[in-house]
Amino acid sequence: MKHFIRKTLLHWRGRLVPEELELGWMPFLFLGYLAFLFFPSLFPNVIGQGYRDVPYGLLGPTLVSIAVFLPLYFLSYRSRGIRAVLCMLAIASLCLILLPTNAFANTYLIYAIAFAAFLDMDLWRRLTWVIAMLSAFLVEILVLRIPLFIFVLTSLIAIAVFFANHFQLENSRKRVALKLSHDEIGRLAALAERERIGRDLHDLLGHTLSLIALKSELAGKLLKRDTVAAHREIDEVTRVAREALSQVRRAVTGIRAAGLAAELASARQMLESDGVQFSYAVGEVDLQTEQETVLALVLREAATNIQRHARARHANAALEAKNGCARLSIRDDGNGNAIVVGNGLRGMRERVEAIGGRLGIESELGRGTRIAIDLPLDLARVGEKGADAPQSMGRP
Repeated sequence: MKHFIRKTLLHWRGRLVPEELELGWMPFLFLGYLAFLFFPSLFPNVIGQGYRDVPYGLLGPTLVSIAVFLPLYFLSYRSRGIRAVLCMLAIASLCLILLPTNAFANTYLIYAIAFAAFLDMDLWRRLTWVIAMLSAFLVEILVLRIPLFIFVLTSLIAIAVFFANHFQLENSRKRVALKLSHDEIGRLAALAERERIGRDLHDLLGHTLSLIALKSELAGKLLKRDTVAAHREIDEVTRVAREALSQVRRAVTGIRAAGLAAELASARQMLESDGVQFSYAVGEVDLQTEQETVLALVLREAATNIQRHARARHANAALEAKNGCARLSIRDDGNGNAIVVGNGLRGMRERVEAIGGRLGIESELGRGTRIAIDLPLDLARVGEKGADAPQSMGRP
């Protein structure tokens, strides 16, 4: 039953607000500001005090206005261009129509100006619409002889909401642009890697396969005349083939290996695109290929968890020699106490333990999370500078 209710709610949420906007339930929470429209009816003596000739507190027009507002509100999330402008103006008109009977009708004007921040036009044209709507509101304020502080207060709130939405939109656009840039860099890197692999395999196998073909042909010609020489050439073909197989295996291991330096740079780009400042320092620890791959994969999983769950503002990573081990530490200042033993954490632990290492996690509510991976020094050949002078934390 619970699953059915949740599925139904998500279905209707998607029908009312496009999922691609990634707003979740926020548009529905914003409807809570409609409660201000009922203040005149709940507190008629207080709200009406100081006003003249205006019958505040009539509930009927308020309910009718809400019935008109809700379709316009949800339509605004799906509208672009002229239709978005018309929805905005219709919501602002509700303010002007309801104001003679409701002192808090300016709530609709604030909604309209909030939507103005998302119009598909430059900032100055959007500000022109804001000024036009506030000017119409001022005229009605003067006609109804409502104190000017209502206009001033409404203007301050509306302009603050407008610029908050404007900067949110700009940040969202920058994140999208950065993600596209990151994807393009990844695509170009993958293309360059494929070309490198192609060159390496050509250099590795081209000569070897040519030699095998030549010796095989020679062995075939010698079979009828000199079987001993033919068998010698066949043995040589076998030796060259096995050597080529060994070289291919080493090459494939290198291709599959994930580089820690590349993963650190990728983690910084991913986290900073999401507003998390990420810094790292790498001591001169000479890791084996398998160890570097494991640390890179653990770092990738940790960075993903920080982005998705930690709600952190800062994170850092450090690789150094400590207590007889090569240690990779990953910290964040997020909400902490949110570690769930799932496939990601289990996979990190299994990878580390498979090469003789240890993985420790410390997470405290409100104080962030720290992950430490220790690899034995007899496997991680530590350079002199890594053991004697680890680098300080900071941007590379």
